[in-house]
Amino acid sequence: MVTRKHPRFPVSLSSTLVHKDHFHHAGSVRNLSAKGCRVESIISPFTGMQLTVQLHIPGDPRPILIDNAAVRWSGSAGIGLEFLTVAPLHQDRLDQMIQQLQPKTGPQ
Repeated sequence: MVTRKHPRFPVSLSSTLVHKDHFHHAGSVRNLSAKGCRVESIISPFTGMQLTVQLHIPGDPRPILIDNAAVRWSGSAGIGLEFLTVAPLHQDRLDQMIQQLQPKTGPQ
C-alpha cells in the first residue's frame, strides 16, 4: 500500500496538458492533492516527461497554472502527475481549492 504525504480528493476538472508548447491536450482531472493529480487523457506520456498543466476551475476564467509537473506513472488508470513548480499566486489558489475540498469536521 502506498502512503501519501498529501491527501487526494476526488474532483472533476477540465485540464490542458502542454509539452514544450508542441502539443496541447485536454484532460480530465479525477483526483487532486497539494502536490499532484491523476488525469484521464488520450495521450500516453512516458514516465519522467515534464508538462505544464492548466487546471480549469468552474466559474473562473483563469486556470491554475502548474509551471512544471512530472509524469510519475501512466497507464489504463490515467496519468499520475507530481507538481514540481508552481508560481506563488497559483500555489495560493491551489491551496485554497485543496482547503475547500477537505472534509469539514464539526464540533465534538
